[in-house]
Amino acid sequence: MADNLISVGIDLGTTTTQVIFSRITVENLAGAASVPKVAIINKKIVHKGAIRFTPLLAPNIIDAEKALALVEEEYEKAGFKPSDISAGAAIITGETARKENSQAVLRTLSGLAGEFVVATAGSDLESILAGRGAGTAEISKLDPQKPLANLDVGGGTTNIAVFLDGRPVDTSCLDIGGRQITVDTRKKTIFHISEKYLRLARDLSLDLEVGSVADLKALEKLCLRLSQIMAQALGLIEANDKDLDLFITAHRLKKTWPLAALTFSGGVADYVYEANVEDPFLYGDIGPLLGRSIATCPALGLIPFIKPYETIRATVVGAGANSLALSGSTITVSHPEVLPLKNLPILKLTAQDEDDNYKWLPSKLSEKLNWFQDSEEGGYQIVAIALTGPLNPSYDQVLNLRDRLIEALDDYLRFNDILIIAVENDLAKSLGQALRSKLADKKIISLDSIEVDDGDYLDIGLPVAGGRVVPLVVKTLIFGR
Repeated sequence: MADNLISVGIDLGTTTTQVIFSRITVENLAGAASVPKVAIINKKIVHKGAIRFTPLLAPNIIDAEKALALVEEEYEKAGFKPSDISAGAAIITGETARKENSQAVLRTLSGLAGEFVVATAGSDLESILAGRGAGTAEISKLDPQKPLANLDVGGGTTNIAVFLDGRPVDTSCLDIGGRQITVDTRKKTIFHISEKYLRLARDLSLDLEVGSVADLKALEKLCLRLSQIMAQALGLIEANDKDLDLFITAHRLKKTWPLAALTFSGGVADYVYEANVEDPFLYGDIGPLLGRSIATCPALGLIPFIKPYETIRATVVGAGANSLALSGSTITVSHPEVLPLKNLPILKLTAQDEDDNYKWLPSKLSEKLNWFQDSEEGGYQIVAIALTGPLNPSYDQVLNLRDRLIEALDDYLRFNDILIIAVENDLAKSLGQALRSKLADKKIISLDSIEVDDGDYLDIGLPVAGGRVVPLVVKTLIFGR
């Protein structure tokens, strides 16, 4: 029998705050005598809230009261109460994630739906979420051998994600966005210009600074240069290290990909696909000019553009549905007292990477762990590491996988005493016991029969049935039309 769940998504971005409600239909696909396997069989967006400017009290402080009021207003318009909500995600993205009170604001918003997924999305994770939300991940499955790149161009940042056969394989982020320069629309003067844009303007001998006339020709030259920097970041033209070092926020793409096409999402994207705009300062910023420059940039034009399913709402579309499951065929829970654990981000090691000796695992896992590193404190979020695992493994295979995991997790385990492994195949108990033999001082949770993906979140409940079974909730950020 199918059940309907109402899910809400909230995205506080650099420029805009958005709320979306979805109806998610789930059904138990297992037989009556089998362990329940509840899957999403349909999803439909039932309310898209207005796109509002993110309210700020000061450049570094979000106006939590107004942000809460905006969200509550959308609840009322959609005809839902917090008690109607079964799932959801509240995410702070872009420059807004750097605000002083971002975590406090998330806690305030999460109260609207109880057990929310709440996260300050780092640039790598935000790039992946935007690319999935735009539909680029799905589009890339149409030709599994050809990578696609999505550029989510917002108010403060451009998040880049490369997808191959539906999987994120590379990410980067640029401090390039439409509200890095704002304009007094009455006086037609520059109200704000970020330090990086100011430095680039000076390098280009452009007279652009706070209080100066918002000279259209000068701003077009600046935006063209920003578009060229995007092309450099993608490897389409030769890199200018000075420009990339200035604008890349975290790291470059790992390699130059033979991209089949580009997609664009975010607030600037609509002006990429519809480049003609009567008033270039319609929103008091350079977003329309930047979009037009991207559309006409010869360097970016080396690759075909595809319009994705979602543009401005890419990151928020969907926002959390529950896929309920039980893990109990073979599990290891060394310290049941640490449960329940909620909102654990998934780090997925894809089956395409797996082989018998797992020599690839240390470098691949270490690389993905960087997505969840605290850049200020140096530690890591607690994550659930997901992999397929060998089918009917030998004892030696289990020990080899254990040793590769421990090698990869050396730095991570210096900061965290909980290790969570989620495998699809039936080896969680043997793998968990093998890990315990080497990591006696750590709390090991090893679970089986779990199919998840990057960008999902996992809840692990208290053991039931005499400790033999653990209830799970896989919170999947649902993207699509």
